[in-house]
Amino acid sequence: MTSLDFATEKEAFKEYFATNAAVVQAAAVSLRTLLALLLTDNDDFPTPQVLARVKDRDECVAKFGRKYQTQFEEAKTPYEIKDHITDIVGLRIICLYEADFSLVRTVLVENFEILDESDKSQVVESHEGLFGYKGLHLDLKLLANRRDLPEYRRFRDLRFEVQLRTIVQDAWSVLDHKIKYKKSIPHELKRRINRLAALFELADQEFLNIRDETRELESRAKAEPAAPAEPAAPAEAAPTAAAPAPALDAFSFLSLAQRQYPAYPFQGHKIDGFVEELLVVGPKLTAAKVEAALLRAGQMLEDYKTYQQERYFNRLNPYTTIRHALYLGDRERFAPLLFDLQRRNFDAWLAERPVAG
Repeated sequence: MTSLDFATEKEAFKEYFATNAAVVQAAAVSLRTLLALLLTDNDDFPTPQVLARVKDRDECVAKFGRKYQTQFEEAKTPYEIKDHITDIVGLRIICLYEADFSLVRTVLVENFEILDESDKSQVVESHEGLFGYKGLHLDLKLLANRRDLPEYRRFRDLRFEVQLRTIVQDAWSVLDHKIKYKKSIPHELKRRINRLAALFELADQEFLNIRDETRELESRAKAEPAAPAEPAAPAEAAPTAAAPAPALDAFSFLSLAQRQYPAYPFQGHKIDGFVEELLVVGPKLTAAKVEAALLRAGQMLEDYKTYQQERYFNRLNPYTTIRHALYLGDRERFAPLLFDLQRRNFDAWLAERPVAG
């Protein structure tokens, strides 16, 4: 029953909290699992991390005191604390990029009833001198078609909060929360905190920019043919052109890889590691030199791949094929690209191979 007596309502809320503690804890676990499943394996954005927590009882009471108690008492409006704490159950969705928020929000709109929404990013960006926590907050309830399912029936009337943050925003929020005495502090210390907040915001934007530019470079690498291979020459021969060709990188490798192996599913992280390994033993390698090594090896490598498959049921993937091609062109320099067993098997096969002519 509502009243204007804060002490009475605080005790009533404590009783409500204790009575519903098990249900609230179960709701946090169940809703986190549901959100994680809804956001998994979506082609539109990388799978975000989903966290859940139950707000501390005394923290709920303190929040009501800060935000609502004065206005209700001044208006002589009776209240119950539980009706105004909408985030006893809180879930946090941590995305890689702020651009993913709208995509994640679409998933939430399709699966939950949105009761309220607050975009902290708009608040920060509307003030030229304001930096700090950014994120999207939504108050949600289960949709009618899910409320009556046995596993969700206990939570049918529960209102819960979901916060969307990037990894950088989450890091700032956690660290900022630990900084004490942020309001009544010396001017210079406050400026240092503001500069730090601005750096976090800049980092978030730069990560997004780098992602977008990386996608553009990948798109070009897949669309454009690789640079013509250099004529048959040692893999490390100095370029004869006036301007040296750029060193091998992930995108020039992707271009030649798409050209040589169009059906193979090359993955960015594997390309990155492989190119780094090649450059350790061949710092002057270019995409054209790698392609030239493949062309020189030509039929010999095709024969060896057939031998490996027939003798050992072993298929040489493009990465392993390139390792062998470079080794064939310069056995001393590129020996580290092959395991000892790979080298011994390849050398033995080459020794037994009839000399052409």
